[in-house]
Amino acid sequence: MRGDDTGARICVTNAKGGTGKTTVAINVAGALNERGRDVLFVDLDPQGNATEGLGLVEAYDAAPPTLFDALTDHTRRDVVNDLIVEHDEMDVLPASIDLLQAEHELTIADLIARIKSDPNLSGGLEALESLAINVESAGITEGHALDALDVVLSEIDHDYDYIIVDSPPFYGKLTDTGIFATRNVLVPALTEATSERAIELLIDQIAALESQVGIEVNTVGVVANRIENTSEDRTMLQWLEEVFADFPVWEVRKRVALQRAFSAGSSIFGYEERVDMEEVFLDVATELDRQFGYAEVTA
Repeated sequence: MRGDDTGARICVTNAKGGTGKTTVAINVAGALNERGRDVLFVDLDPQGNATEGLGLVEAYDAAPPTLFDALTDHTRRDVVNDLIVEHDEMDVLPASIDLLQAEHELTIADLIARIKSDPNLSGGLEALESLAINVESAGITEGHALDALDVVLSEIDHDYDYIIVDSPPFYGKLTDTGIFATRNVLVPALTEATSERAIELLIDQIAALESQVGIEVNTVGVVANRIENTSEDRTMLQWLEEVFADFPVWEVRKRVALQRAFSAGSSIFGYEERVDMEEVFLDVATELDRQFGYAEVTA
């Protein structure tokens, strides 16, 4: 069931590059929209692949304030409402080129939080603040600074059924911030041997985050992506189903049309060409509706 009145939040995450993470995130959001859900898509990746893939290149290059400012300046959290862009299938909180500085800012914020919360540590706050662009000690009230996105999302005036966060393809403060804000992860994975280590690292990363800040992170499922008919694919599918035995594992076959839809600025549901993988993403959306308490299609 949904935990509160703000709707469901899900972070699509895997630090291994090339898994099709952004394509999965966009098409899950598109499938939820197809089922009549009101969706906000948050692009937390400094590279802005989802922002580009939804046809919003100009938003990525927009002048400040941007998502970077909302995340790092505690006096400007509510600017998020001015940053949300309408798309035919979903609203979008776009990434910007400024997010390239976010990892630096969030790292400083976390160091400040640790100093402020530990009586055995003293000094250093002014020095850390001097290294920051926006971050100030006055804006950090917890023993960590991973709640930046959580606070920003709480400032949004509109009530969405789902908030889908596309995380960066690396481990760091931005990814942790996305997971902290959502407490739910959807894991895209390639069916190749190199994915094993990436999945193991992700599981370890989530466990460390849960221990550090005292939260529980739920896995809503795994999307095995770009599957082909090889023995390696079959072996990896079996491995994923064993590792995630308690969670749904969906199979998305490799289809050129998925990339064409991305290039056209939409999910496959907003694209003119029909794709057989639509049913898979609708299955994902149906299961998410079940998990989060949305029982019936409203559109």
